[in-house]
Parts: sequence; structure tokens; C-alpha cells
Amino acid sequence: MTIHDAATAGPTNADEKADDTAGRGLSRGMAMLLALTCGLSVANIYFAQPLLDAMARDLGIDPAAIGMVVTFTQIGYAFGLILIVPLGDLWDRRRLIVGQTVLSAIGLVIVGTAAHAAVLLVGMALVGMLAVVVQVLVAFAATLARPDGRGRAIGTVTSGIVAGILLARFASGALADFGGWRMVYLVSAGLMLAMAALLLRVLPRGRQSALARSSYLSLLRSTASLFVDEPILRERALFAFLIFANLNVFWTSIVLPLSAPPFALSHTTIGLLGVAGFAGALAARNAGRLADLGWAQRTTGLSLLLMLAAWAPIACLQSSLWLVVAGVIVLDLGLQAVHVTSQSLIIAVRPDAASRLVGGYMVFYSVGSAIGAIASTMVYAMAGWSGVCVLGAGISAAALLVWVIIASRMPVTADCALMHGQK
Repeated sequence: MTIHDAATAGPTNADEKADDTAGRGLSRGMAMLLALTCGLSVANIYFAQPLLDAMARDLGIDPAAIGMVVTFTQIGYAFGLILIVPLGDLWDRRRLIVGQTVLSAIGLVIVGTAAHAAVLLVGMALVGMLAVVVQVLVAFAATLARPDGRGRAIGTVTSGIVAGILLARFASGALADFGGWRMVYLVSAGLMLAMAALLLRVLPRGRQSALARSSYLSLLRSTASLFVDEPILRERALFAFLIFANLNVFWTSIVLPLSAPPFALSHTTIGLLGVAGFAGALAARNAGRLADLGWAQRTTGLSLLLMLAAWAPIACLQSSLWLVVAGVIVLDLGLQAVHVTSQSLIIAVRPDAASRLVGGYMVFYSVGSAIGAIASTMVYAMAGWSGVCVLGAGISAAALLVWVIIASRMPVTADCALMHGQK
């Protein structure tokens, strides 16, 4: 049975007997639980950013190469997106989510007990690979929600992701100041095990997938074919690459000047900078609403413009930390608006392939994040903070240029057509 045959087949007996949660839409309580799970899971990727200097000292890693910790995490994430996330269209998502959460705890223990740099990098790659449970959860929320509320559902769950990213930096800094950087990962491992037990108890059982009799290789091939069949996926994947490279240029390198004289800030204080970007969590939910109303393309253009403008105050690090805080708020707000809008658009085109679409899209997020992380520490070593800001602004300008090119050949009514799955 081919992927195409399965996707077009009628409902099975298992479909008819499946939990009717999807018919009722996504309840607020379930949406918040999925958002919380996303927040805890995605935090595992970002714990390292305020701790890079401590890791470098403890394990004897050159400061110019410490960005490899983030890069290896993102490489693992990319492999997880390719190899694991598509399984959400094949297997019961409930079992997949719980299984990944348990395995994430094991990966976190490996990182927290690593005695050598090589073990640390392998552990971080494993943590990154299993953190893709976040994308399975996003697809799960999208399929449970009604079509006219899909953008809001994705926005709500994504707000949990944003909160997890931002609070991860603060929590990791505070825990590291209290008990060292290893404590961060061991505490997180315990939290992931507790969450796995809760999810096993409360998540609704998934429907029998129409692809259940398809092979794993066929599933992976169909993921690649989506890039050929769906232009919106190609466009939004390019945006993901650029905006997340941009974000990691800032967050990977900012710990280096702030932890050194004349600032010499503690990990806790540096982590507080991440809380300033919490406005991005609010933007995520509101961007979902705008996407539901058919304003996705215009929201994207304005958000990319904000990301470019954010680098002006960020460049004033030596003059005022408050200007940097303002820049962080604008940068995170713009990025999350683009991110939620993109996911709303691509899932609306093919709801039956939600996991594969999100997984394929997020591969570019991961690659962009990895390149941005290692590029930022290398540029900082060569040209300081000014060089980092030029790099970040250049990436923002490139993303805005891509949007201008796309918008110039897209009719004004395209937003509404895309949100209703029209080609």
C-alpha cells in the first residue's frame, strides 16, 4: 500500500472507534498540557547557552569552539526531525510522545554525568534528537483542533515552546550558580520522567493511521516529496533557516561578552535576559489568530522587518544593557510571529501530513540554528560584538529580501486560499 493510496483511502473501523477528541476540538486544558510539555522538552536544547563558558572550563574546550555544543545539539535535532517526527503520521502519537520523553531523560543523564568533551557532544546530540517530541506535539495539537481554530491551537502550543526557550536560560543559569552546570541536566531528567508518567495517563489515544500498512522508508520518501509538491513548504523552510540562524547568532554569543569584564555577570543574571523576550510567547498566540484570519503573509513581512530593526539596539551593548533588552524583545517577537504563521500555513495545505510537514520544515530550523551558533562564536572571536551584530543584521536583511521577492509574485488573496488548503 503506497502513501498516496493510504492518504486517499476511506475511514477504517479503527478510525470510527477512535477517540472523538478531534471532533470536539482541542480543549483549553489539553492545549495547556501540550504547551507545558513542549516548554519542558524544548528547554533541554537551550539550557547550554548561558553555561557555555562553564562547560568550556570544566571539560577543557577552547572558548572559540564551545559553540560546537549547540551545533551538535542542533545536528541531533535535525536527524530527529528527519527520522522520528514523520512517525507521527504512521504510529500512535500518544505512544511516540511518551517514548521520546522517557528516552530524553536518559540523554539528559548522559550529558549531566559526562566526564569528557566527546561524551558531552554525543549526549547533546542525543538530547537534540529526542527533543523533536515538540514537533510531534505541535502536529498532535493541529490535528485535534478544528480547522478554523488550527492557528490558535498552534499558537497556544508554540507559546509553551517560547516560554520554555526563554525560561530555560534563566533556570539553567540559576541552577548552575547553585549547584554547577551538571545539576541543570540531572534536574531536567527527573522532570521529563514525571511528565512522561502524566502524559501516559491523560493523553487521548490516537486514531488508527491511514498509513499504518505503509513502510517506514515509504514514509521518509513521502516527506521528501512534499518539498516537491508544496511550494509553500519550500518557502517557509527557507524562512525557518534564516530566522533561527539569526536568533542563534545572538543567543549563542551573548554569554561571552556578558560573562567577561567589564560586565562579569553571573549565569543567573545572564539567564534573566531571556525572560525579556517573553513577549514572543504572546506574539506566538496572536500570530496564530492572524493566520486564521488570512493575514499570514503580511504578518510575516512586518515581523521580518522588526527582526532587522532589533539589531540596532542590540548593537549598543557597550552603551546600555536596557537597549539590548529592548532589542531582545523585538527580535523574539518577530521570530515567533513568523514561526507560528509558517506552521499554520503549511499544515493547512495538507492536514493529513501534519507530522511530515512540520518535521521537514523544522529540519531547516535546526540547520539554521546550528550554523548560526558556530558562526557567531567564530565571528565573535575575530571581530567582537560588532561583528556579531553585522552578521545578525545581514541574515535579517536576507530574510526580508526573500519575503519581498515572494510577496511580489503572490496575489493579495493568497493568504486566505492557503489557509483553506487551496493550491
